Amino acid sequence: MYDAVYKYSLEIILEHISICNKRFSAINTPEDFVSTDYGKTLLDAIVTRLQAIGENIKNINRKHQLLKQHYPAIEWNKIIRFRDFISHHYEMLDYEIIFQICEDYLPQLELVIKQELAKFN
Repeated sequence: MYDAVYKYSLEIILEHISICNKRFSAINTPEDFVSTDYGKTLLDAIVTRLQAIGENIKNINRKHQLLKQHYPAIEWNKIIRFRDFISHHYEMLDYEIIFQICEDYLPQLELVIKQELAKFN
């Protein structure tokens, strides 16, 4: 059921979340993403990590449904679809949605990933 690749993927997701959180700590409002060059750089950097999170979840989902089974409240398919959107329609990204993801959804995802990793101890 649990394997080293699954654990590694969870660790990578957690690392990406941690980096997003650090970068997002400099953002106070959605407009902070677009009002300066630094904000735009942070937006690009965070979106890249969100894309990587989605890719890892997509790969986990291909092999088994553990995350979906254990945490049905998380909208896993939306995370995967958002990854696809980033990959294919980057120019249409809405910085306000990125702000909302970082503010409201990443903390919940971080908690779930930590809970799943704790099962390996």
